Amino acid sequence: MKQSVDWAAIRRDFPLLDQKVHGKPLIYFDNAATSQKPRVVIEALRTYYEQYNANVHRGIHELSTRATAAYEAARARVAKFINARSSDEIVFTRGTTEAINLVAASWGASNLKPGDVILLTEMEHHSNIVPWQQIAQRTGAQVAYVPVTGDDGLLDLSKLDSLLTPRVKLFGMVHVSNSLGTVNPAAELCAQARKRGITTLVDGAQSAGHMPIDVQQIGCDFFAFSGHKMCGPTGIGVLYARAELLERMPPYQTGGEMILRVEYHHTEFKKPPHKFEAGTPDIAGPIALHAAMDYLDQIGRQNIWLHDQAIAAYAYEQLATKVHGIRLFGPPTGRAGLVSFVIPGVHAHDVVTVADRAGIALRGGHHCTQPLLHKLGVEATTRASFYFYNTEHEVDTFVEVMREVQKFFMR
Repeated sequence: MKQSVDWAAIRRDFPLLDQKVHGKPLIYFDNAATSQKPRVVIEALRTYYEQYNANVHRGIHELSTRATAAYEAARARVAKFINARSSDEIVFTRGTTEAINLVAASWGASNLKPGDVILLTEMEHHSNIVPWQQIAQRTGAQVAYVPVTGDDGLLDLSKLDSLLTPRVKLFGMVHVSNSLGTVNPAAELCAQARKRGITTLVDGAQSAGHMPIDVQQIGCDFFAFSGHKMCGPTGIGVLYARAELLERMPPYQTGGEMILRVEYHHTEFKKPPHKFEAGTPDIAGPIALHAAMDYLDQIGRQNIWLHDQAIAAYAYEQLATKVHGIRLFGPPTGRAGLVSFVIPGVHAHDVVTVADRAGIALRGGHHCTQPLLHKLGVEATTRASFYFYNTEHEVDTFVEVMREVQKFFMR
């Protein structure tokens, strides 16, 4: 049930939002690219560097002990945040991209062979396409795709049974599309794959900080997400992987920290997850991510999800009724907190440039989903993406600017 939340008070937690751009109040609608950071996250970074900055795990001195405790506490907090069975199933990475590359390079190289199929969807981010293309070239596997039906941005699930053949070894899917706003039925898709013994990976970059996540309920084998899209800092991400898989997977990178013992002609590795964290890690990142997770749960992720959906639905409806001839992408209902569109006769980069002069931060381009946009017959779209600190009033201003953009370029 949605609880009463003082969204205006929460917005004041974000110092960056209180500024003007080109003389206009900032409207930040680029949250799918990166979110803003509340003071508690910024303070967590400052406190670490000012009070206990030290390397982790290997030190015996007090500062190292404090840093190690905070670092591992963050791992436990992630496990709780996504309902993993154990913190041993949590690997820290630089972001979603590295997490997926880790799975492709480690699990993929060990489990794929000529003739095997990697099944993805046509709405995947490049980060969940290119690593699989690369490992397919090295192993002789093939990449196949679940099709998207069209501008409504839904998967054609009528094709799923015929695509989930015995040759499919991995099914990778985006949870929330960063260019369409589509929310895929990840639990249903993973269940279909699991019945056939297929390993599953969910790209949660656009979902982890926006809705409640339960990896056990989803039933996935791998789940990847980034801290910077959920009020945390850049440079820190997470790979959840079932413990049984991590035990069998070889290290992704090697060197210091992830070893148990090294001899001149033999090396023994630590147990997961440390086996996959070579070298000095980003220590401050997990500590600040811990603060971000606490902050999000204080608001309530269900509250955030309902807020995001309501803002996106309002923006979709306002654009559809007030901007003549606009082409909107993704489902009309049930969408996540973003809207992508094309204004006829106006390039997305021109839309974003004019919006910037009005103080509105948008994103224009292919959004790292080039194959999808090519299928939809466009080279670029304009994307407005929202978070819980955005308001309907900001949407009204944004829509009015889009009307002005159209009038200016269509003169």
